[in-house]
Amino acid sequence: MNKNRKQTHFGIDPQTRQIVLGKWRIGLPESPLLRILLGSLLVLCGLLGFLPVLGFWMIPLGLIVLSHDIPSVRRRRRRLAVWWARWRGKANSSKNS
Repeated sequence: MNKNRKQTHFGIDPQTRQIVLGKWRIGLPESPLLRILLGSLLVLCGLLGFLPVLGFWMIPLGLIVLSHDIPSVRRRRRRLAVWWARWRGKANSSKNS
C-alpha cells in the first residue's frame, strides 16, 4: 500500500473505486447503472433484515454504493461522516478531562 495515500477507514476510495470498511476492500462494478442497481438492491434487501440470511447491515452498505453516483446521497453521507467525527471527538475529549 502506498504510504503517501491517506488512510481511509470508511467510504469509497476514489482512485481504486473500492468500498473501504476498515481493513476490508470491496470492488465496485465499472458501470454506473450496475452500481446503482447493486446499491438499490442492498438497501431493499436490508429493509428485510429481520429475515434470515438478510441483514440490516445491507442498508448502510447500499447507501455507500449509491453515494458514488448520486450526489444527494453523497452529500448526506459526507454530513453524517463529519457529524460522526465531531461526535467521536467530543466523546473522546470528555473522557480525557
